[in-house]
Amino acid sequence: MKRFLILFLTVMVISCSKDDELTIPGTIDPLSSADVAVQDFMWKAMNFWYFWQADMPDLADDRFSDSETYTAFLESEDDPGAFFDNKLLYIEDRFSFYNSDYRVLTQSLAGISRSNGLEFGLVRKANSEEVFGYVRYIVPNSDAAAKDIERGDLFTGVDGQTLTINNYTDLLFGDNDTYVLNMADFVNGDVVQNDEEVSLTKQEALAENPVFISKSFEINGITIGYLMYNQFTNEYDNDLYDAITGLKDVGITELVLDLRYNPGGSVNTTRLLASMIYDTDKSNLFLRKRYNDKVQEQLSESQLEVYFTDEVEGNAIDPLRLSKLYVLTTASSASASELLINSLEPYIDIVHIGDVTRGKNEFSTTLVDDRENSYLYTPSRVNQINSDNEWAIQPLLGRNENADGFSDFTSGLVPDILLKEDYGNLGILGDLNEPLLARAIQEITGSSGKSNLTVQNPIEILSSSKMYSPFSDKMIDDTHYNANLE
Repeated sequence: MKRFLILFLTVMVISCSKDDELTIPGTIDPLSSADVAVQDFMWKAMNFWYFWQADMPDLADDRFSDSETYTAFLESEDDPGAFFDNKLLYIEDRFSFYNSDYRVLTQSLAGISRSNGLEFGLVRKANSEEVFGYVRYIVPNSDAAAKDIERGDLFTGVDGQTLTINNYTDLLFGDNDTYVLNMADFVNGDVVQNDEEVSLTKQEALAENPVFISKSFEINGITIGYLMYNQFTNEYDNDLYDAITGLKDVGITELVLDLRYNPGGSVNTTRLLASMIYDTDKSNLFLRKRYNDKVQEQLSESQLEVYFTDEVEGNAIDPLRLSKLYVLTTASSASASELLINSLEPYIDIVHIGDVTRGKNEFSTTLVDDRENSYLYTPSRVNQINSDNEWAIQPLLGRNENADGFSDFTSGLVPDILLKEDYGNLGILGDLNEPLLARAIQEITGSSGKSNLTVQNPIEILSSSKMYSPFSDKMIDDTHYNANLE
């Protein structure tokens, strides 16, 4: 996936007055005759902010001794995107990216993106370059919601072309507003195309409420809550608050939190949900940030530590005060989803059911060509951005540690109970017989139930519609600190 196709905004949490701004070390400027303004901005911003700056020889403070050698390095790639990818990224970095227009990147946080409302996963056929898709869910009030397509449906082609590992990106995520899916059936262990077709059209700014399902069950005298939450989106914090409040009002004593398709999002929303689940004691540490040494030494403790909270947009939190939480995940659960699990681990028993998570434990922010503001994107300073350079970069700046100091889940969080989704038996989301929820219910009640949890066709995900969404694999750092830089 090309990094410039992935769009989202991180709101940087460090706000400084002019007298208390971060100290950017002096750097060499390129020759005035060189056309390298974008590359110059990228190098200087990465030299200060990048988490792996100390591990990158080409980002070392003493890498260049004069303007001539610095300019030659910047000119080594004519394309700024290639320069960013090939010259500035650490080998372990899977998630830093850029966009040639900061406005496009920042608008995406407000939901300005195109979607037909079909959320799906993609799987590569065994011993083949062919790919098939399976429908995960349909976004309400979307184009897909009005069509004859539902969870569990399969497709193998688009506009008459068979999906392969080489063409699925262009066919499903290209500039085409409308496409026709060639549907398929599951026959004798194989996915076989049939004669059915479904036409879908993308629409601008489709709003998806991430609180997808909130309900409760009374089983063996136990009141169990179930919440399927598909993205940590701060615009819907009140909806999340209402969902948790509703579950508390019916007296749940156990909660199954379904994050199987949640790709991440807002750190602050993650903190709010953790506080609603566990407790509102503001002396309990939710996370501690770890930047590179150059940045870390300039930040105070209050800017590096985030604590649990007791309100959501002015509404007092009446927490569930659970001592145990059941969390459902797949390989698509990432970033803020993993942060929630990791940050609650020191306080409550997490029963993790499903597949190994994505393994995204870094946070990032939007950087633009505004050196006086330490390259941080700030909406009130857009007029101060270099008018000759509209590029923005979104590099990884650090990792979030939990209260025990743990942050090393680059390989993903391993479930206590491994249970992959089965594309031949996906079940109905929120139904007691849906395999992942059924397994959680078994764990809660101690009863085996009637559901068949044998996985015959385990999903090994290749990609998904969520991976091309604005919040894919993102940990958006929008928590607030008391700025007091020294």
